Amino acid sequence: MNIRPLYDRVIVKRIEKQRQTASGIVIPDSATEKPEQGEVLAVGQGRALPDGGLRPLAVKVGDSVLFGKYAGQAVKLDGEELLVLREEDILGVIEHAAANAKAA
Repeated sequence: MNIRPLYDRVIVKRIEKQRQTASGIVIPDSATEKPEQGEVLAVGQGRALPDGGLRPLAVKVGDSVLFGKYAGQAVKLDGEELLVLREEDILGVIEHAAANAKAA
């Protein structure tokens, strides 16, 4: 699948959380909420500025991000459900502990 979002749009794949309790009870899909975090699969070239220039996006492919529960537009591509978000719909980038350990 090749998709290139336009301007300040970002393609995100939801990261599914564990659907089983600690005691081993499996929670059905109908009883769970959609996750509010995902992995960035593609980003646009940047936000259009009034002077005609582009401001690059703060997220990049591979970032894990948080977004609002009802943010973005769900689309299905190659049988996979993806979200198309504007950069402003992204609440933050999740910094992983392994990445923090490398920086130290």
